[in-house]
Amino acid sequence: MKYNFGVVKELKEGETRVSITPDVVAMLCADGLNVLVESGAGEKSGFSDDDYIQSGATVVKDVQEVWNNSKVIVKVKEPQKCEFKYFRPDLIIFCYLHLAVEEELTKELLAKKVTAIASESVETEDKQLPLLTPMSEVAGRLAVQIGASLLQSHNNGSGVLLSGVPGVQPGKVIIIGAGVVGFNAAQIAIGMGADVSIFDINPKKLVQIDGIYGTSIKTHYCNPAKIAQEVPKADLLITSVLIPSKLAPKIISEEVVKTMKKGSVIIDVAIDQGGNVETVDRITTHENPVYEKHGILHCAIPNIPSAVPKTASYAYSYAMYPYLKSLGEQGIIKSIKENRDLSNGVNTFNGEITNEAVAQSLGCDYTQIELLVGFKLK
Repeated sequence: MKYNFGVVKELKEGETRVSITPDVVAMLCADGLNVLVESGAGEKSGFSDDDYIQSGATVVKDVQEVWNNSKVIVKVKEPQKCEFKYFRPDLIIFCYLHLAVEEELTKELLAKKVTAIASESVETEDKQLPLLTPMSEVAGRLAVQIGASLLQSHNNGSGVLLSGVPGVQPGKVIIIGAGVVGFNAAQIAIGMGADVSIFDINPKKLVQIDGIYGTSIKTHYCNPAKIAQEVPKADLLITSVLIPSKLAPKIISEEVVKTMKKGSVIIDVAIDQGGNVETVDRITTHENPVYEKHGILHCAIPNIPSAVPKTASYAYSYAMYPYLKSLGEQGIIKSIKENRDLSNGVNTFNGEITNEAVAQSLGCDYTQIELLVGFKLK
């Protein structure tokens, strides 16, 4: 029997989320669809096997059985090398893929003709990213909390309290990028009482933020001169500039980093796509979140939301539900024909790269999905 969806344990280091929560399993089952779950898949997020069974899922111990007997494998993070052996031509994988920085994975998906839908590439007509947004909200809010902790002296930080106290000025938080991550980071930083500045190249975003927070936040048009002037003042620098499916642009040069105060903290939330900071040259983890370079603490955790897996798993699963329902009820071809958001998310199909930004980042050929499935999308 082929199940509509398969849920497996996340194998990426430090990943604690699960792709489908038990309540969404129940919703899918109510739609007449079925879900096969690897035993223990939800354990790190606080969901037991019994929770899944009571929701209508079938739970098995053999992970190969899940891969082999599921039409769509739904994950949070990209498949790891040890999972490549499960790839097959009729398989659909739906998760955050970030193929612009995953050349080996891309080659395997192409070689095995896997249909790969990248959650971060699902995009609406008005350029919203409905599956990336909930994780960006979590990451933005957590980034400030993580930064506040890293600034403490026992973490080798500068010893600055972001809120300050009466008679002592608050810490300075600078946020590069006024998208979902930046907006949520600003919200938390302002709530903490920090001195907050935010940068973006989109004046409309800056006007929106100013309209909400007024004098509680300083807004800056993002350019190299202004960055060089303001970033040295930061106790906490958060970068979050994303170009969907492409390598993240380098916004903060090494020379600017060298001008920052000793013991200050950089959190590069864009590390999934290669990062915005030149001195961010490695990935860190929640267990070992920082390394020091030029006296500055660098944090580059690619799965920040996994620190709060229950909240993050619910948010991701709820956002995924309408797309899973469409795939389960209509199949891949009809789903991407009738749902342009979902078709934008298809990164590989039948051995071809179907996302232009990914192809450009990897120096590969690109084929429009319309040409491969035999129709013109609406």
